[in-house]
Amino acid sequence: MPNPDDYQQLLQKYKAKIKEEFGEAPQADPKVTSTEYLEFKKELYPARYTWYENACNTSEKILRLKADPKKAVILQKSIDTCHLNCTPSGVVSLAILAALGTAVIGGLSSFALSLLLAGQPMFFLVIFFVVSGLIMVPVLQKTPQFMATTWRMKASSQMVQSIFYLVTYMRHTSNLERAIEFAADHLDPPLSLDFRKILWDVETQQYSTIRDSAEAYLETWKEWDKGFVEAFHLIESSLYEGAEDRRLSLLDKSLDVILNGTYENMLHYAHNLKSPMTMLHMLGIILPILGLVILPLVVSFLSGDSSPFVTIIYISLLYNVTLPVAVYYLGWTILSQRPSGYGGTDIGELPGMQKFKNVTIPLSTKMSISVNPLYFSLMIGFVAIVIGLSPLILHSFNPAFEVPLGEFKLMDYICPPQQVCDKESLKVGPYGLGASILSIVVIAGLGCSLGLYYKLRAKNVIKIREKTKQLEDEFSSALFQLGNRLGDGIPAEIALAKVAKTMQGTTSGEFFNLAEKNITKLGMGLEQAIFDPQVGALSSFPSKVIASSMKVLVESIKKGPRIAAQALLSMSQYIKEIHRVEERLKDLMSDVISSMKAQIKFLTPAIAGIVIGITSMITTILTKLNSQLTQFSQNAGDTTSFSEMLTIFGIGLPTYHFQIVVGIYIVQITYILTFLASGIENGADTLAERYEQGKNLISSTLLYCILAAVVMFLFNLFAGQILKGTLSGG
Repeated sequence: MPNPDDYQQLLQKYKAKIKEEFGEAPQADPKVTSTEYLEFKKELYPARYTWYENACNTSEKILRLKADPKKAVILQKSIDTCHLNCTPSGVVSLAILAALGTAVIGGLSSFALSLLLAGQPMFFLVIFFVVSGLIMVPVLQKTPQFMATTWRMKASSQMVQSIFYLVTYMRHTSNLERAIEFAADHLDPPLSLDFRKILWDVETQQYSTIRDSAEAYLETWKEWDKGFVEAFHLIESSLYEGAEDRRLSLLDKSLDVILNGTYENMLHYAHNLKSPMTMLHMLGIILPILGLVILPLVVSFLSGDSSPFVTIIYISLLYNVTLPVAVYYLGWTILSQRPSGYGGTDIGELPGMQKFKNVTIPLSTKMSISVNPLYFSLMIGFVAIVIGLSPLILHSFNPAFEVPLGEFKLMDYICPPQQVCDKESLKVGPYGLGASILSIVVIAGLGCSLGLYYKLRAKNVIKIREKTKQLEDEFSSALFQLGNRLGDGIPAEIALAKVAKTMQGTTSGEFFNLAEKNITKLGMGLEQAIFDPQVGALSSFPSKVIASSMKVLVESIKKGPRIAAQALLSMSQYIKEIHRVEERLKDLMSDVISSMKAQIKFLTPAIAGIVIGITSMITTILTKLNSQLTQFSQNAGDTTSFSEMLTIFGIGLPTYHFQIVVGIYIVQITYILTFLASGIENGADTLAERYEQGKNLISSTLLYCILAAVVMFLFNLFAGQILKGTLSGG
């Protein structure tokens, strides 16, 4: 007999449950036990975003400012787009606090340092930091919008892939929730995080159905990418089609919509790119280089009593701070308007690929060590900078130190006109040709060490990805053959062996051969033979597209070979169409990209190297002419007329310091233009950008350094001969 008390307890429990469901009792907040989305976000969320969140939250506690209601709505949209855990009030508080810190701390510290180093207050630096602080207020208030734009730009490069994954899964299993989960597993951040968020909002009961959650997410893309929204809606519509052929046609239509929309958007972007690129070319290259030609003459005639050291600081603030920031902002604005397209995967971040980002040093036939390229780069940079700064180091220890180099000198510190230098430490310089050439070593070390780091970090990984891309390019025909074999009713294991034999000698044949060997020799099943992390076929070809194709094969084969055959044949067609559109997009961008690459690799460093040689010649002429006129004035005994003549122009800038400023600018502009060119061509492809940065920084820096050294030496030699003949003749 059942216990009456147990019966009453069970009855009361179900009565309470019924009351709760009909709203007669307060419903407790659902307790979510799954932490999949939070763990995913913690692992893949950019570290700089977390830092920014903490800064905003801390600033809000300190200042407690309230954002303008209209601005708060805009800020909240941007915050939601890139999943920031902060408030509009925190963003405004951080902007005000950072601006005040920059203006006050920067202004006071620059004033103190100018007194300490230059012996005179440089009010220009104080004004620079105050103005920078004022500019930071609107910029930092728009930071969430910048982050949201960057997030959208990276996500848009994965739009085609996301629709491809959704359509691929929905063809054999008409389940939207499982399709979104499948896409989230095979996409990279940030779009994978967005898809996880769609599932998370359903799990936490923020939305009752997956369609409501997806619709809320699509609202954020309606004004940015209508093609993606329309394609997603077509996929949703396929759920309500009873006829199988109409359901499949809707799925095919969705992929056509996103591909055609991508091409049209990129076509308009390419047409509108000419004007901003011309502005960028003028602002970042033409005007600065024209300024380099005129600047030494202007400075020499307007130097007055100011120290060359002070003038160099002003020029450095213009060329190494203001101009690079302006060019980078303009380039980022151009990139932010890039429509959805395609982008490569940074396979270096995949499990098991981290070792390829290091340099392997063999110790013996069986032993080797893996070293981070950062150590090589730091060592090369440190040695080059020490060599390049040796004139300053030697002068600080022994102001009278000098090494004659034929008609030229190594150091050549001179006394400014109208001044008495009773101590060697009061002289300025170095003006010597030897020191000027040594300064080039600083730039060579800076550019090459930075480029070497990027190149070594990407070199091995890019080789693996190129091999994988080769497989992706021919994988559509391989899938077509595999689908035909499966369509004949052959088991998948035997079909793999037949395709591997047919495509022997190709990358696809190698892939299928690896899977077939794992099945026949290691006794693995189909899924393990492909996806095993140690010996699976995918471990040698880390590709999301191939992985998703094989995942579809594994899941659809459970429903029979013919279902799997249809899925693979459709995937083959999809991959071919995506590849065709990608090639058309590259063709659209070819003119702009080729022009930018010519600027990066040759024009900018070559022109700057020649300009530095001309600057060195002008400085040599001015310093020697000034020295001769001063000596002539002293010998003639008439100091009044010559002293007035000598005050017309100064001694010019030391080429040593001027070259370092210009060289740093060349490294900066090469980095920015490479970032822009890679973004326009490849989208948010960090691996390709890193590899291009490595190649361009090394080649452009070395070209600039070699040309600057050769032209500097020849022009100084010519100037010396001309002055020698002119002054001796006079």
